[in-house]
Amino acid sequence: MAVRIRLRRIGKNPKGKPHFRISVFDQHAGRDARFIEEIGFYNPVSGEVKIKLERLQHWVKNGAILSDTVESLAKKKKKE
Repeated sequence: MAVRIRLRRIGKNPKGKPHFRISVFDQHAGRDARFIEEIGFYNPVSGEVKIKLERLQHWVKNGAILSDTVESLAKKKKKE
């Protein structure tokens, strides 16, 4: 099973205020499909990012692929 770490949208109401969870998915699952594990949170309106870096590293060591957005968020978080 190929695993991918990407965003899952949770903030649908009110419109214009999205929130995302950083989640581990089967690579072939859709955006809002069932996830394997939740490892973080991202709010693009306020710029708040929370990532469990140890869990992210665990999944990457086991072959998970990061989406481009999650990769940039993780780099930003590591700099802090």
